[in-house]
Amino acid sequence: MFTGIIEELGQIERIDLTADAARLTIRGPLVVLGTGHGDSIAVAGVCLTVVERTPDTFTADVMAQTLLMSTLSDARVGSPVNLERAALVGGRLGGHIVQGHIDGTSTVLAVIPGEAWRVLRFSLSAELAPLVVGKGSIAIDGVSLTVSNISPATDASQWFEVSLIPETLAATTLGERKVGERVNIETDILARHVERMLAVAAAAATPDSQHATVSRSAS
Repeated sequence: MFTGIIEELGQIERIDLTADAARLTIRGPLVVLGTGHGDSIAVAGVCLTVVERTPDTFTADVMAQTLLMSTLSDARVGSPVNLERAALVGGRLGGHIVQGHIDGTSTVLAVIPGEAWRVLRFSLSAELAPLVVGKGSIAIDGVSLTVSNISPATDASQWFEVSLIPETLAATTLGERKVGERVNIETDILARHVERMLAVAAAAATPDSQHATVSRSAS
């Protein structure tokens, strides 16, 4: 589990590709401190497992499904990435509960500059739109953020916005994001649980489900 508070801006140093996976070596002198084989580090919001480490780098395997669902498929040597070690039990939860299990990617639709703040607008798929609410939490490339604005539910194309303070712009990769670029997004786990519970409850309440239950009881 993570908090979405980025600890370090790392850099991809090596990429080894296989037929259905990739092995990334990432420089991150801070996050490797106290990290061992098998520990988890969130890389651009994606939870990866350390398989090798040096005093300055760590190596992790990325399976095909993760490459398909995330921006790690676009990774290049030299690319900067947001890094965060797994949260310590008993520590402060400065952001929100982030699993590092992303829901997919989103595209930057607009970058609106301000005197100090910057607003970024992102696309939102129809599948994920019900899981994002105004003033709710969302993780973008592993960064815990608050949704500052969201499109009306009736709009054909859904979007959401986040407002970034100077610290976030300087300490994460979000300060360099441009229109058309993709990011990894993870919706709030509480919203995903509620969606699943409602779906199961709705399925159980359908006439077909009730008829099947009665038939099984009669037999």
